[in-house]
Amino acid sequence: MSRPFRFGVNLTTSAPADEWSAKCRRAEELGYDVILVPDHLGMPAPFPALVAAARATERPRLGTFVLNAGFWNPALLAREVATTDALTDGRLELGLGTGYLREEHDTAGLPFGSPGERVDRLRHTVEELERLLGDEEYRPRPVQESGVPLLIGANGDRMLELTARHAAVAAFTGARTVPGTGRLTPITAEELDGRVARYRELAAGRAEPAELNLLIQTVVVTEDREAAVRPYLEHVPHLTAAGLLELPVLLVGTLEQLTAQVREQRERYGFTYLSVLEPSMEAFAPVMRALRGG
Repeated sequence: MSRPFRFGVNLTTSAPADEWSAKCRRAEELGYDVILVPDHLGMPAPFPALVAAARATERPRLGTFVLNAGFWNPALLAREVATTDALTDGRLELGLGTGYLREEHDTAGLPFGSPGERVDRLRHTVEELERLLGDEEYRPRPVQESGVPLLIGANGDRMLELTARHAAVAAFTGARTVPGTGRLTPITAEELDGRVARYRELAAGRAEPAELNLLIQTVVVTEDREAAVRPYLEHVPHLTAAGLLELPVLLVGTLEQLTAQVREQRERYGFTYLSVLEPSMEAFAPVMRALRGG
């Protein structure tokens, strides 16, 4: 049987304490299962933001979506993870990725490296976290007895292999990096078929299947789908409006069309955990309500 749907919102805009708390409470009121924070310069620092979210809410899980492994020393990250899990009463979910923006590394004075080097760095981080947090003598201790669930954001083969081996949640970016630019461009529905199929091959020997996640980039409830996507065409000049509307990472249409698209993607790919970005938090709420229990 398919897993029930789960929904997360990635809060990308910094705010003073009262505003941040109100925003987190609003996400809880709307029914989001997970409050997420990214890891980019110019956005909220993930771990203190999640601790503040925990103080403002009662029900949602709290996650990083996703940490840039190049920003973190594994030993120091293990301390952050364990402390944050304790301070959020065991609600933490840890999302990790390689990072893709060279300029952020340059600003931070940190090495960026080739794609292969970034995957190696992430693998080392994952293995060190498992070693440290799996040691009963390690202090501080996370409070989740089964460990902090790991999500890895992936698209390439080596990343999918790492995800298949280690992650409780396989997060599909629905995009690839344009070589030499650091810019992401969306992949087609057929390309995503291939990525999910490759992941399933690599994960065939798992004792427990992973939860499959997709990040939805934009949610627009509208009667005029083509008009709604027209402003995005300049960012993907190789696509037509019709091609844009076929992308898995866009939800554009009436409420009935959006809920149908989500259900179709669950059948096609197995996605049961969907994340949206903060600007889509309100627009996606009616879709969540329509999908609950079905």
